[in-house]
Amino acid sequence: MKKQLLAAMVCVMAVMNPASADTFGPVGNQFTIDFVPISGSTNPTSGYGIVNNAYRMGTYEVSNDQWTKFKAAYGAVTGSPSYAYGNDPLFTGTNVPTNNASWYEAAQFVNYLNTSTGHQAAYKFTGTQGTSDYTLATWVSTDTGYDAGNPYRNSNAFYFMPTENEWVKAAYWNGTSLQTYANASPSDLVFGIPDPAKWNYFSSVGREPWNVGSGSQELNGTYDMMGNVWEWMESPYFSGDYGTASSRGLRGGSYDFYGTYLASSYRSYYGPPLIEFGNFGFRVASVPEPTVIPVPGAIVLAGIGISCIHWLRRRRTL
Repeated sequence: MKKQLLAAMVCVMAVMNPASADTFGPVGNQFTIDFVPISGSTNPTSGYGIVNNAYRMGTYEVSNDQWTKFKAAYGAVTGSPSYAYGNDPLFTGTNVPTNNASWYEAAQFVNYLNTSTGHQAAYKFTGTQGTSDYTLATWVSTDTGYDAGNPYRNSNAFYFMPTENEWVKAAYWNGTSLQTYANASPSDLVFGIPDPAKWNYFSSVGREPWNVGSGSQELNGTYDMMGNVWEWMESPYFSGDYGTASSRGLRGGSYDFYGTYLASSYRSYYGPPLIEFGNFGFRVASVPEPTVIPVPGAIVLAGIGISCIHWLRRRRTL
């Protein structure tokens, strides 16, 4: 143990791991969520997308398969107001993004990711889970993990819905500027707008969501941050309006909206968190995975070359 600790002293924290996947749920209902790393080292100078810390963004929108397995492990997804939980997905394909999802439903999904893996719930609910009195509240100054800048999210949570800044940066930030679209290559655009064969919006064939990840990989490794379904933002649409029923923004456009809604500059779509529509879904974000890198020059202990000890979080299983 002393040798391991000595070796560990020569390691320093790296920015983050590369793309990773976390596992949730009991045997028989396990599912994984893939994440891509987003660096905090560079930022826009103004507007949306300024996030000074590193984090991970879900590679894909949450799918019906993940939602179904979550419900099997979690139990009834319900609460107050009851009509925020009234509709099953309109599009039922296993791997299409879960849809007809209210913000409150997304919040309970995210809380399960945290509590089932030993972390702090991101969102505060009062009452009894699985009953009609289960109600969203905001964290207050007497709560451990309270963040005055964002009373929706507990600062000790590991998983969360992305704020608008986190979402915009993951979709459009190329390290120098916010791109108009999330395309990884200029060839992904046709006449200056996203290729409808690569992103699922109104000009595409089908007029319904496709399986997550069916289109092209985007600028920072994600899929479908343009089109497929609108995605809930954690943050309120109107700055500072942290009421539990306050409108939340939605970003990214959907299968039934035109390409102009896919642009980084577009943010005029929002609604109360109780709304369930067939083109509303969400994705999950997370704090970054820690790792370590060696200081130049490895230490040799007991004849074994030890360049570094990696503290990688285990794949999170119930």
